[in-house]
Amino acid sequence: MKIFDTNMTHTVLDFFKSKFCDLKLFTSANDLLFEKTGIINFFNTQYEFDKLKAIANENINIVEEPDRSEYGDFQTNFDLANNIVKFINSENFQSSIAIEPTCGKGNFILALIKNNIPLKKIYGIEIYKPYIWECKFSILNFFHTTAINAVTEIEFIHLNVFNFDFSSIAEKHLAEKILIIGNPPWVTNSKLSILNSSNLPEKTNFKKHNGFDAITGKGNFDIGEYISLMMLDAFQNHYGLMVFLLKNSVIKNILFDQKIRQYKISKIEQYNIDSKKEFNVSVDASLFCCKLNSKPELFCNEFDFYNNSKQFNSFGWFHEKFVSDISRYELSQNIDGKCQFEWRQGVKHDCSNIMELEKLDNHFVNGINQNVSIENDLIYGILKSSDLKSNVINKSRKYTIITQQRIGQDTSYIRLKFPKTFNYLEENKSTFELRKSSIYKDKPAYSIFGIGDYSFKPFKVAISGLYKNYSFNLILPQESKPLMLDDTCYFLSFDNIEFAVYSYILLNTNISKEFLKSVTFTDAKRIFTKDVLMRIDLFKISKLLNISYIEEEIDKLFLNISTSKWNTFISIISNKSIVQTNIFETINVTNP
Repeated sequence: MKIFDTNMTHTVLDFFKSKFCDLKLFTSANDLLFEKTGIINFFNTQYEFDKLKAIANENINIVEEPDRSEYGDFQTNFDLANNIVKFINSENFQSSIAIEPTCGKGNFILALIKNNIPLKKIYGIEIYKPYIWECKFSILNFFHTTAINAVTEIEFIHLNVFNFDFSSIAEKHLAEKILIIGNPPWVTNSKLSILNSSNLPEKTNFKKHNGFDAITGKGNFDIGEYISLMMLDAFQNHYGLMVFLLKNSVIKNILFDQKIRQYKISKIEQYNIDSKKEFNVSVDASLFCCKLNSKPELFCNEFDFYNNSKQFNSFGWFHEKFVSDISRYELSQNIDGKCQFEWRQGVKHDCSNIMELEKLDNHFVNGINQNVSIENDLIYGILKSSDLKSNVINKSRKYTIITQQRIGQDTSYIRLKFPKTFNYLEENKSTFELRKSSIYKDKPAYSIFGIGDYSFKPFKVAISGLYKNYSFNLILPQESKPLMLDDTCYFLSFDNIEFAVYSYILLNTNISKEFLKSVTFTDAKRIFTKDVLMRIDLFKISKLLNISYIEEEIDKLFLNISTSKWNTFISIISNKSIVQTNIFETINVTNP
C-alpha cells in the first residue's frame, strides 16, 4: 500500500499496527525504531506519527508515484546498487562513514546494510520527501524480516543538496574513512530551470566561462558534475573513496578540469554500464571511482562494469594534452599542434521552417509546405551533417536564405535590393521573434550566426561534428555559388581548389584519422569541435608523405588539377607567421 505518497509493504504496515497502536508520543516510537533500524528520528514531528497511525488504520492506497525522470531522477535499481556495493567490498576498502548526497529511494543505503558493511553511520540527503519515507520503510522491512540487528546509525536529511553544508560532516569525521556513494541527477541546470525545479544550485558561472561562452552554451552544466565537485571540495582531504554513477560526459569533464583543480584524488576509474538495461535510457554512463586524499592523478582507466577483469582504455592528460585514448595518442602525437588554417562552424539561424527551402519542380518550398517566390540572390545551397557522405560534394538537397555576409550586418538593405525576400521575411517575422537564444538579442532583424567572408569562399573541406564514422569532404560550388554548411559542421575555406584538395588529402590520411580517434570522445554530444580540429597540424602531416602519394590521391578525385601548387602550399603552411589560430581548451583527434 502507499503512505506519505510512497510504498509500504504489508509486513511493515502490520508492524506499525502491532507495535504502535498504544503509543502516544512520536519520541517513544523513534526510540523503538532506532533500536530496530538504526534510523535517527524516524518521525520528525508528532504530526507525522499521528498521520501514519491514522492512515495505516484506514488501510487504503493513496496515489500513484509520479514520473520524475524529466528531472534526471533515474533511481538506481537494487540489483545494480547491490552489485556496486559488492564491487566496493571486493576492493577491500574499509570505511566507517557513508554519505549519499541524493539518496532517493535509498537502494544504495539498503545495499550497504544488506551486505553487512561495517559502518558507524550513514548520511542520506534527499529533497523529495516521499523517497525518504520509502527508504525508511524499506530498511524497517529488512530488519523486521531478518534476524539481523542494526549496528549502523542512519540519518536522513530532507533538504536541497545544494543548501546542505557538507563541511559540517567533514569536520565531524576528520579522522574517519569516508565512502561517498550515489547516483546524482542526470540532467543539466538549464533543463531543471525550464522545469522550474527548486533543486538547483544558486545561479553561478561556476566554471568561470567568459560572457560569450556562457551565453552560447558552455555556461550550461550537468547537475551530477556540480554535485561531484561539491563532494570533492568537501572531502578531498579525507581518506576515503568516491563512487558515483555519472554520465560519461561528466566523468570526462571532471578529468579535464582536474588539470587546473588538482583535486587530491587518484586511482581514477570508469566502469561502463548498460544504461538502457539498468535505467531504460539511451545515455552513456558509468560508475566513477576515485581514491581520496592522495597525490593528484590526471588520467582515468576504463573498464567494463560487468567484466572488470580487463582494462581496455586510458584517457586523460598526457604530456599537457587531453586525449581519449592514451596508447593510441602515443602513436599519433607527432601531428598534434595548431592547424595553419582556421576551422569555422557553419551557419546558425534557429528558424529552419522559414530559412530552409527545398526545390521542387523549379520552385522553392519552405518547412511548412508554403511555396516561396523570392529573388535567388540570397539563396544558397546548404549541407547538413547527414549530407556529408560523398568524398566530393557539389550539390545540396536543401537551400537556405543568407541574410548577412558578416555577423551583426545591418539587414535593412534587403528591403531595397530584394523586396520579395524582404516581404517573405516580414510575413514570418513572428517566427524569428520566437527564437530563444540570447545571441539574437539586440541584433538586426533576421540575423544569423556563423557567417563571414570565409562562408563565401568557393572551395571548402568539411566534417560533421556529430558522427563517430566520418571522413573529411571536399565541397565545391553549386551553380557558381559557394555551398554553405549548417552549424553541425566545421570547415576550412579556400579561394583556390588546389589548396582545398591538398588539405583534404592531408586530413584524410590514416595518421590524421588515428590522431582524431585518440583525442575525441565518441559518446560526446558533439564529437568533433573547432578546438579539436585546430589541433591537426597540416605541415607535420605533410612531412610524413611524399609527392607520389599526393598525386595518387588527386587522381582518385577525377578533378582537373595537379601538384603544380604543392610547393607553394607547403611554403605557406610551414610559415609560422601566418598561422591563424587561437588558444584552445579541449580535446580530440587521430593519425596516418
